[in-house]
Amino acid sequence: MNNYDQLKDVLNDIFELNKADLDFGIYRIINQKRKQVNEFIERQLPDDIKLALSETQSADKTEIENELKALKKTLVDVGVVAEDNPKYKSLKERLAGLENSEVLEQEVFSHLANFFKRYYKDGDFISMRRYKKDVYAIPYEGEEVKLHWANHDQYYIKSSENFKNYSFKTSDGKTVTFQLKEVSTEQNNNKTQGDAERKFAIYKEQPVELVEGNLYLNFIYEPFSKTTKQETLLSEAIELMVEQVPAEYASVFTLNPTEKNSKRTLLERHLNDYVSKNSFDYFIHKDLGGFLSRELDFYIKNEVLYLDDINTKQGDFFLAQLSKVKAIKVVAGKIITFLAQIENFQKKIWLKKKFVIRTDYCITLDKISNTYYPEILQNKEQLAEWKDLFDVDIQNAEQLVFEQFLVLDTKFFDEGFKDRLLAELDELDEHTNGIVINSENFQALNLLQEKFHEKVDVTYIDPPYNTGSDGFVYKDGFSHSSWLTFMHDRLSLNKSLLTSEGSVSVSINSNENINLQKVQSEIFENFENSFSIKVRHEKRIIRQDIRYQDCIEYLNIASKSGFSPNRIPSVEDDESPLSDYIYNIEIINSNPIIDQIGGFSVEVYCENDYRIIQTEPHENSLKRYTIRGSLITQKGSASEFYELNLRERRKTDGHGTLYKVIGMGTKGDGLGYRYIMQPTTKGGDNGIYFQGLPIKGTSENKGLPYPNFYDFVNEFNDCSDEGGIVFKNGKKPLKFLLQVFEIQKLDRQKLLLDYFGGSASSGHATIKLNRTDGGDRKFILVEMGNYFNTVTKPRVQKAIYSDNWKNGKPQDKAGISQIVKYQLLESYEDTLNNLYLENKTELDFTGKAKEEYILQYMLELESREHLFNLQMFRKPFDYQLKVTENNELKPTKVDLVETFNYLIGLYVSKVQRVKDIKVVEGTTRSGIKTLVIWRDLDTTTHDEVEKLLRRFYDSQRTKEFQQIYINGDHHLENLRTEGDSFKIKSIEETFFKKMFNETEL
Repeated sequence: MNNYDQLKDVLNDIFELNKADLDFGIYRIINQKRKQVNEFIERQLPDDIKLALSETQSADKTEIENELKALKKTLVDVGVVAEDNPKYKSLKERLAGLENSEVLEQEVFSHLANFFKRYYKDGDFISMRRYKKDVYAIPYEGEEVKLHWANHDQYYIKSSENFKNYSFKTSDGKTVTFQLKEVSTEQNNNKTQGDAERKFAIYKEQPVELVEGNLYLNFIYEPFSKTTKQETLLSEAIELMVEQVPAEYASVFTLNPTEKNSKRTLLERHLNDYVSKNSFDYFIHKDLGGFLSRELDFYIKNEVLYLDDINTKQGDFFLAQLSKVKAIKVVAGKIITFLAQIENFQKKIWLKKKFVIRTDYCITLDKISNTYYPEILQNKEQLAEWKDLFDVDIQNAEQLVFEQFLVLDTKFFDEGFKDRLLAELDELDEHTNGIVINSENFQALNLLQEKFHEKVDVTYIDPPYNTGSDGFVYKDGFSHSSWLTFMHDRLSLNKSLLTSEGSVSVSINSNENINLQKVQSEIFENFENSFSIKVRHEKRIIRQDIRYQDCIEYLNIASKSGFSPNRIPSVEDDESPLSDYIYNIEIINSNPIIDQIGGFSVEVYCENDYRIIQTEPHENSLKRYTIRGSLITQKGSASEFYELNLRERRKTDGHGTLYKVIGMGTKGDGLGYRYIMQPTTKGGDNGIYFQGLPIKGTSENKGLPYPNFYDFVNEFNDCSDEGGIVFKNGKKPLKFLLQVFEIQKLDRQKLLLDYFGGSASSGHATIKLNRTDGGDRKFILVEMGNYFNTVTKPRVQKAIYSDNWKNGKPQDKAGISQIVKYQLLESYEDTLNNLYLENKTELDFTGKAKEEYILQYMLELESREHLFNLQMFRKPFDYQLKVTENNELKPTKVDLVETFNYLIGLYVSKVQRVKDIKVVEGTTRSGIKTLVIWRDLDTTTHDEVEKLLRRFYDSQRTKEFQQIYINGDHHLENLRTEGDSFKIKSIEETFFKKMFNETEL
């Protein structure tokens, strides 16, 4: 094999031309451009090298010949034989080398092959600068401590092997499914152990199953010897399936040929895709062109010119390399440009804001008018879910009246019902308590950036621990590096969502604890602390083959800036009652009663609903308080106590519910007060008994700091019933999360973010806190797992209905009024699967223009109409993408309205729809009052839009808006009245700029 053949092999590998049989993702895109890539490698590169060498050689040859002629004349004039002069001989050798261009070409081919293959491995360019053989250099800018890893400047695209069942349909409409019967996981997070490596193979005990008319082909994923090739195992599987697949499924063997394999069958095609999807993971470089260009200069200086040896080599040696260097730079530059185009295209798709595919709401019945009850009672799917989730069998409207915390799910109802229902809800986003998103978390965090920039107060996440059995199966050879890349990108997006006082806590174990601390310290201004959490009894040995028994996990807290964790209120030893603060307050028929007590006037609204807040002072200067809820606040003098927070609620013998409330402020003498609020019975009347006790001040610089060790063994071992769902991947117990939120100050009006939502424990804990103290905390959960609809969302629904579950059944009906929005987002793979390239290379391009187009602009220009199709705005309520559902691509409607709300950061106050016009009213995060008008351009007229707006908004209301967005051409200027100053903007233009992260003009 000559050097050019070696270069072709390297480039075929780099450009994925050896994966022609794969028909998904980026492989399908490259396959569409196979002809252009092959032409570039087979024809253009050799010509480029010859041209570069000939141009340089021609100039060099003339220069050397002139230099030889002059030198010879000089030597002859002084009586020296020219052929004996060292310089003259060196020039003659250089001239002879220039005339032997074949040797020089082969050297260039060899250098190019060596350069590109050293950075490319298994589908990725690994950013490790080679200083010299086996010695690497890392970027360092004088930091005290530098954290660096192999993939620091890349995105890790696949975080786990999903092992999902994969289905496809034959030409005669039959469904065939590949499924795993057994899945092995490795110790110590290794894909390879010793001489073993996990591979897919047929499940020989039962390779074929027929279930309800569908064909299932069963596989295992188990360790095999490294010498066993995956292709061999798949060939064995095909042979076995040929024998055992029933005759009525013979269509699976229909030919589906490729250029490489003319005998490939439909079954082989899908089996190859299935195995590849479940075992391929890869990185996308953030600046491949820049990296390779810098490395090329480094390579030339150190391995072509050998600058380190400049003192030991003749100057003529370096001059002799110039032709070679120019050819290498010219040709390598073109390869780098072409590769950078492909990598940047993938990066653009990865970073593109993804569409909201579907939006639905879970709403408690107390927020829904009883006029909807007849429609609800006719919906059998909704009634069946209530029976399944809440063990409630609804038969009539009277039952609904007494089940106000049943959670209605709008997915069971048609669009008309949803539109009518949402139109009745004012301040929709303000009254929405939670958002639950089914998405890969990087994509969800990316979409949330505009709307929730600096809005998140508390983040808690429970990511995969990188143990090999937790769903994170890294790219071979890059265990810690893959995990760090994965976490770094998500924590970086998280940071921009945090308020200035926001904090991030992360659960982790010893496997990545140190790396996590370093990456948190790099991203956030402050690494606060690492808490040790005892989660397992030391004598409870689960496995005998481990070296150490892990009983401790960790909770690492970092903050953006200005974070002050809560402190423990400390009660003084002397807890004798203060007589001035013993109150008896009578409640009659839940109506307010004013009573002057200890110099204060008190209003009581209803039993079990208390709060003290200062209102206006009486004429006699007595302070007046309202008791309602469990937060106690006085907005008076700074010397007075100003806030009391509920800390504990428990049952007591003979006295009903005891509420213990801890003071957070001071009163004159520097002491706060602890109040016991306890329903009592005195003389047959219900009353509340208040007891004030002095405590040490608990302002930010007082009280006791929380310890960095907690024992939650019992809670971790006894949380299986929490939330009424089973989650084999493990739950975090509510008591643990409540402690975390206490430290991080998840107070009554704050927003929680958890983008490893799992079983929704953090959402449940937030709902529990609101149920306990009447707070209005909100939460955002993100989960990509296929258990989203069976675990994550149902846990939220169950937590709303009841806080107490056993064996999946509610033990009470202590519900809470809630609206929770849940959404499905487009995935990176969905984007690729919907992408087709328009062939424009046959345009009237010639010479350099055609080359520049192919190397730099081809993918960008030919994909534009499919990445952003303006036609979707003509009928915005009917736009569809092909979305993977149960591993089948299905045409699915896209929620353009919700997508746009995220893109412009709109907090929605009102949504109204009349026929084919939808109007969304709200305020952007930056406070701009906004109206968005969506209409079907084929079915509505300008007059209909104008009439609808005049019906919704009179001339006074239009003055409130600062901007109005509308799709398509419009006559909105006709709506302006005197005093209107709103700007009119195009939805299409803004959508494009925001979706692709371009700055809006």
